[in-house]
Amino acid sequence: MKVILTTTIKKLGKIGDIVSVKPGYARNFLFPNNMALRENKRNKDYYEKIKDEMKKNEEIKFNEAKKLIDDIQKIKITFNREADEKDQLYGSISKKEIIDYLINNNLKIKSDDLIIKNQIKSIGQHKIEINPYEDITEEFTIEVVKN
Repeated sequence: MKVILTTTIKKLGKIGDIVSVKPGYARNFLFPNNMALRENKRNKDYYEKIKDEMKKNEEIKFNEAKKLIDDIQKIKITFNREADEKDQLYGSISKKEIIDYLINNNLKIKSDDLIIKNQIKSIGQHKIEINPYEDITEEFTIEVVKN
């Protein structure tokens, strides 16, 4: 099914793109969340009318993502954990723990926007990526210290 995107969606396309998606995805997710329109002449005309408003909304999202990245850079992400004599943690630090830490610092981030390449299972500094918007990716350091 071909749809016109009314918002930028990671791994699918940018605002205004005409993309092919599975009918169930369009029906159950894109259409109810006002993220896309069916591709037909009437909707193309309608999209042309609302294009400027949609671009303003995308610009607001882009600026919020930039601000989020700047705010995260201002804080130091540190976890205190129990570890054995080889500095291995009893367990690991999960996405949820990192997201909860950021929420406690008044920074709201979605689970999909947080990328942990290597599991955090030891004491020291670890790299994570935060990708709050298409083409905005920043790498951050998480420090894990022994309790």
